[in-house]
Amino acid sequence: MPDVELRPVLEGDLGTIFRQMSEPESVRMAAFTADDPGDREAFDNHMRRVLSNPENTFLAIISDGELVGTIGCYRWDGATEVTYWVDRPRWGEGIATRALFLLLEDMSARPVRARAASDNVASLRVLEKAGFGVLGTMFSYAPGRGTEIEETLLELD
Repeated sequence: MPDVELRPVLEGDLGTIFRQMSEPESVRMAAFTADDPGDREAFDNHMRRVLSNPENTFLAIISDGELVGTIGCYRWDGATEVTYWVDRPRWGEGIATRALFLLLEDMSARPVRARAASDNVASLRVLEKAGFGVLGTMFSYAPGRGTEIEETLLELD
């Protein structure tokens, strides 16, 4: 596994995170993104809400001394859910898998849920490696694709 560490997101990280989260192919694969991933003002407002909520965990993923993504957890519909994003040039290196293992090591909450576009095989594989099992699928509107698509809901006990 790659050398990965997690640390709190800093104000100075937001420009890099915005760039990562607005990259077109990344947005398409993630599918369930902001309505307009290129809207910096909306991004900054969302980040202020995320970072100020004490129930959220939002961490920077660092690999080789570089900010390569984010990972976190939040409460949604009575459950804890995890989310992660890795910069596209670093896909396929095992960074998301390692970061997810690190996050889960520090989390006592169980069960933990996650969601991914059903055709995002790489993300589903990351979750499977961490022990998540499929609860089911549903169709939801995916702003990153501009249409309704199937998403897979997973859970770790």
